[in-house]
Amino acid sequence: MKTTNSKKLMQRAQNLIPGGVNSPVRAFKAMGGNPLFIKKAKGSKIYDADGNCFIDYVGSWGPAILGHAHPKVNAALKKAVDRGTSFGAPTELEVALSELALEAFPSMDMVRFVNSGTEATMSAIRLARAYTKRDKIIKFDGGYHGHSDGLLVKAGSGAATLGVPDSPGVPADIAKNTYTAIYNDITSVEDILRNDPEGVACIIVEGVPGNMGVVLPQSGFLKAIRDMCRQYGIVLILDEVMSGFRLCYGGAQKVYDVNPDMTCLGKVIGGGLPVGAFGGKKKIMEMLAPSGPVYQAGTLSGNPLAMTAGIETLKILKGKGVYERLEKTSRGLCDGLEDIAARRGIPVQIARAGAMFTLFFNDRPVDNYEDAKKSNLERFAKYFKKMLESGIYLAPSQFEAVFVSLAHTKADIEKTLQAAERVFKGL
Repeated sequence: MKTTNSKKLMQRAQNLIPGGVNSPVRAFKAMGGNPLFIKKAKGSKIYDADGNCFIDYVGSWGPAILGHAHPKVNAALKKAVDRGTSFGAPTELEVALSELALEAFPSMDMVRFVNSGTEATMSAIRLARAYTKRDKIIKFDGGYHGHSDGLLVKAGSGAATLGVPDSPGVPADIAKNTYTAIYNDITSVEDILRNDPEGVACIIVEGVPGNMGVVLPQSGFLKAIRDMCRQYGIVLILDEVMSGFRLCYGGAQKVYDVNPDMTCLGKVIGGGLPVGAFGGKKKIMEMLAPSGPVYQAGTLSGNPLAMTAGIETLKILKGKGVYERLEKTSRGLCDGLEDIAARRGIPVQIARAGAMFTLFFNDRPVDNYEDAKKSNLERFAKYFKKMLESGIYLAPSQFEAVFVSLAHTKADIEKTLQAAERVFKGL
């Protein structure tokens, strides 16, 4: 596989951008190689600067659920660009996407758009603190909710991949307000609340964690958190930035029948453009400026391009049989990988939630971050490199999800499984 142009671009980038990339996990650092610089994408395929073509299972880290450059989304965006890219003023598009979001997530009475998932979680926590008049929060080990200071405590994803569980630059006085519990261990939550029954403003938890790899909530776990929040007067924030629209139209809260006080969204809801959203019960949301005293603002929030892409994406996802197609494709890929691994005698665990999954090189089920960290990272790195050489583009981290899109064809799945058959033979 020729990578001359990507290597040259990386050399240029390293003199201009820290690490040569604008988001850490893109660097391929944990894989011992250089990242590929992508030139274009269409459908299920991406093409790099050297002309190599790959079946893409990163999907811009989740947003590309329709596939890349969907014709209906692109056509709508081209028209939107001609009307102007940003006004710094309300538009009908914001209203239209709000209506779609609230319809999809009945737990939300009101919603506000921002520019990223990080902004969404950060703002939701600020609002929860104001509403409860408390300072502390609870998150889970390996749960990633963006890169704001108070949330970079035992975070997963890039931090886990690079071997940096926390970040310098986060003041101790901020970090001390973040309690961490063990995912799928309700006792660890109970212990925190018994020790500080009136100090916790909110519990923030992913609908389905995806940044320690995909880890499924055990039966009753999310509902137990819901009950505990009611008992202690705590705001439950369900971070569905990744899981919203990935599991189904309505996210993890629909699948697991959980009614959070607040929900955070991103990725898919922006159709591939920068966007985030947070919403919740009216009594909480009306504390947000200009209705209430809690300040939050964004120059490009609700910009017409992101709103347009989001509207068109959700319209397509609402179509008949869409999630059945995603389920069939995702299940077929996972079943095939499990079969290959079993025949080759390679211990793996595949955790799947709708159109996202992780293949852990692990000989026991993965229920939390500690379980995930016991995976064979050397074997994953070898698997990643060999699959890439075979034309399959995966996330360069054991602690990330594989994303399946509507654009993935039967032929794509067959080619992927054929590549896996060859690669597993040499693991």
